[in-house]
Amino acid sequence: MSNTTPRILIVGGGYAGFYTAWKLEKHLRRGEAQVTIVDPLPYMTYQPFLPEVAAGSIEARHSVVSLRRHLKRTRVVTAKITGIDHANKVATVTPTLGEPWQEEYDQIVVTAGAVSRTFPIPGIADNAIGLKTIEEAVAIRDKLFSNFDKAATLPPGPERERLLTVVVVGGGFAGIEVFAELRSIASALLKKYPELSFEETHFHLVEAMGRIMPEVSLETSKWVMKSLGERGGAVHLDTQVTGAVGGNVELSTGEVIPSDLIVWTAGVMANPTVVRGSDLPVEERGRIRTRADLRVGSEDEIVEGAWAAGDVAAVPDLTGGGVGGYCVPNAQHAVRQAKLMAKNITAVLRGELPVEYVHKNLGAVAGLGLYNGVFQSGKLALKGFIAWLAHRGYHGLAMPSWERKWRVIWGWWNNLWLGRDIVNLSTVQHPRYVFEEFAARPKPPAASAVPAKEPAGTKS
Repeated sequence: MSNTTPRILIVGGGYAGFYTAWKLEKHLRRGEAQVTIVDPLPYMTYQPFLPEVAAGSIEARHSVVSLRRHLKRTRVVTAKITGIDHANKVATVTPTLGEPWQEEYDQIVVTAGAVSRTFPIPGIADNAIGLKTIEEAVAIRDKLFSNFDKAATLPPGPERERLLTVVVVGGGFAGIEVFAELRSIASALLKKYPELSFEETHFHLVEAMGRIMPEVSLETSKWVMKSLGERGGAVHLDTQVTGAVGGNVELSTGEVIPSDLIVWTAGVMANPTVVRGSDLPVEERGRIRTRADLRVGSEDEIVEGAWAAGDVAAVPDLTGGGVGGYCVPNAQHAVRQAKLMAKNITAVLRGELPVEYVHKNLGAVAGLGLYNGVFQSGKLALKGFIAWLAHRGYHGLAMPSWERKWRVIWGWWNNLWLGRDIVNLSTVQHPRYVFEEFAARPKPPAASAVPAKEPAGTKS
């Protein structure tokens, strides 16, 4: 490959980053450009599956996509981008081991995604867990299963019920789905724990607004609340968490909920490491200012050689349906933006004009635990089992590559006949605990003998 070959640097290997690289491999002729993708993780996480991973319905490894396996002609670098100097078209790559280096590029694609947005509430940073990564979903699952094991050995009482109490903060899609999935698996687990009763399990969802799931109609959201209530889930509207210290979740209403598992899903923000470390323009909400054709810039100004998409980018919603005039940060937009961006980058490299991104939301679909779901598209609303089938059908087909689709669908098929796997692997976080407990260690060296001092005044 010659030194004049355009170098495309993709920052972030999530939805938008992976799909951009994947589609560039299809659109670009061999040798037409050199594509590099940089991400701290060697895989893309299919985030809509995280609630089902937390509930044991999907194997964790099946809900991620290996970058190296599926990006055949892309250079994959497992590291962080800690600085972007677009004026000189160079980015700082910081690996886990070794020294940082400067990566030169001709075109940069910023798709660093988003992270959980929290507030300085006492105890949240130390005791809550988010739901943005596969590791967090696995930890939630193992924590719940482990708490059932611990509770089964305790006598009935406050400590037992604290272990069996889950608090989810945030009533958007992610919060509702993980709340419903955890309630579903907890009810199923009770069949395996005759020592425990349904009345000892408590599930609370805390939402600061006056309703849940703003993506669906008010009538549909009320149906979801009713469905959750019928299955033992308590929803607290117009309520905020004010503290989470000492195993107690304090609410703005004055109520205190003893809980050992707090899941935080109350909002996201653009990846601050990438945004703050770059010289690209940023809008008031901390996202990279992006044009409708996915080039960085404004309607009147273009930052040549810079592109952005997904949760890190403020992309204008030309359909008029976005919040504040911008596309909402979800997978539906990220995937479609990435596919168009790959076409636009290819077009620009060939001297053609890029196309503006226009996509009207097709609707919203959510799983509410096993065999229950909700689907909304315009005025059409489906509820219950048929919506659950629509949820699994949509996401099963949306999973990238047939290899990944088959693994997920095969897992669902097995669960239909064999039931969900409830093995608790929390100790995988400390894999050497047994080895360390019984490993032989060298004895400390014996203290060297110190000769006794002669009494004063004696002579040999």
